[in-house]
Amino acid sequence: MKARFVHTRFHHSLLWLACLVCAAASAQSSAEPTAAAPSAQLAPAATSSLHAATDQINSTVALVHVAIEADVGFDSFTKHLEGLLGRFDPTLLRRAAGDARAIESGFKALEGEEGLMVFFAQDHGALLAVAGAPRKAKRYQIGNPLVAARMTHLDIRAGLYAPLSILVYQVSESRIRIEFDQPSSLFGQFGNAAVADIGRELDGKMLRLIGKAARAASAQ
Repeated sequence: MKARFVHTRFHHSLLWLACLVCAAASAQSSAEPTAAAPSAQLAPAATSSLHAATDQINSTVALVHVAIEADVGFDSFTKHLEGLLGRFDPTLLRRAAGDARAIESGFKALEGEEGLMVFFAQDHGALLAVAGAPRKAKRYQIGNPLVAARMTHLDIRAGLYAPLSILVYQVSESRIRIEFDQPSSLFGQFGNAAVADIGRELDGKMLRLIGKAARAASAQ
């Protein structure tokens, strides 16, 4: 099996992925089109019919995007990837009824390789049947609620990217590509050193997880 990094850098604006465990959403009205404002500058939003006003902050940040190609089959890789991961149980928090020890021990029992678990898997390839062009592609939400809590305790905004999202898709019959935004760049934007350190831990966990799944698929 040969794997290589295809590219590792691009810039884009952020606004996706809410945390399944610790996120809170805030309502905002859309602004009328105006000239572009400098990064992180306050822009008044349109006033609603109830005359309620909100402030909108727009910012642009630099992210590191990772793409890895591996000479393995899609079905074999995704089978081994899913086999390495634990499974998130959304009922655990309710059943633990606020008991911190029960929550911690419960989630630890669900951990898979590298302490990670899958929250959600979406078959994007099957969805493309709507366009008459189905293909092999899956998106996974991967993380650990306890790691998420460590970060959101320090900065609630980390909940935007916990769990993490990766996309696996077939390039050819025996070649796949795995893409994701590097955790340290996602969490590093908040200016909290402790959160950034956890992001760097996740960088290594993601790479090791992908490497183990690729090696297992290659050995078949």
